[in-house]
Amino acid sequence: MSSSQEVQPSLWEQGDPPEAPPSTSPVSRPESLQSQAHNPPATLLILDTETTGLEPASARCIEVGAVLFQVPQRAVLAQVSFLLPAQTNPAEAINGIPAAVTRLAQPWRAGLQHFEALVAAADAVLAHNAGFDAQWFGRDPLPAINKPWICSMEDIRWPAERQLRGTPSVRDLALAYGVPVWAAHRALTDCTYLAQVFERCGNLESLLAAALQPRLLYRANLPYAERHRAKEAGFRWNHPVTVAWSRRLSQQEALALPFAVQPVEADALAA
Repeated sequence: MSSSQEVQPSLWEQGDPPEAPPSTSPVSRPESLQSQAHNPPATLLILDTETTGLEPASARCIEVGAVLFQVPQRAVLAQVSFLLPAQTNPAEAINGIPAAVTRLAQPWRAGLQHFEALVAAADAVLAHNAGFDAQWFGRDPLPAINKPWICSMEDIRWPAERQLRGTPSVRDLALAYGVPVWAAHRALTDCTYLAQVFERCGNLESLLAAALQPRLLYRANLPYAERHRAKEAGFRWNHPVTVAWSRRLSQQEALALPFAVQPVEADALAA
């Protein structure tokens, strides 16, 4: 796809590099919230965005969907979805949202206020490819989110018996947990699938607690002939580290790998 046609990658395709690489934007975890990393959130805000492109500098968010999920009870408490007005949508073929529809009369400001209330009620925020979704918040009219972020694609280590890829798509997760797949790629729909997956997770608390551990970017130290081992472990080739297999890992996850890895220095990313 040419640069003039870049659009947000579908959550249904994420997990298959290089078609849908994760955002290089780091997921914000303020220092004041690091102490929460070992405790699973009791209330989780599952969110998703639909956008007109990949980069906030040249695109905008046109839809937000969110589900407030109570972890101990495995229960949906509230949900919201709204469109944000846009003049054009180059990603209409991907998300199915005509720009003209976003400009129809609808109470999006009230929806945004409700969304802010859900953020305030949540202990943590979860998104699939959270680095991508997080970058749109704090840009008018969306509020900044000063809560811990969890990425259901990168941070959660799904049980081996589910036979998932290292970086599964939303569709992968839904099918692995017996959730019927009936529609694709609108913001609230994807949030609903994730909520239904969590309803079926007996060990959800431990998965979320592990996902909140601090993470660094690591490079796999493997010869070319063994590159399949990195891919099977969820590492991605050439992104965000060029000419390398890399993945964000906690220290415990890095030590548990069956092959050697090394942390990636910040200047290596800038190179």
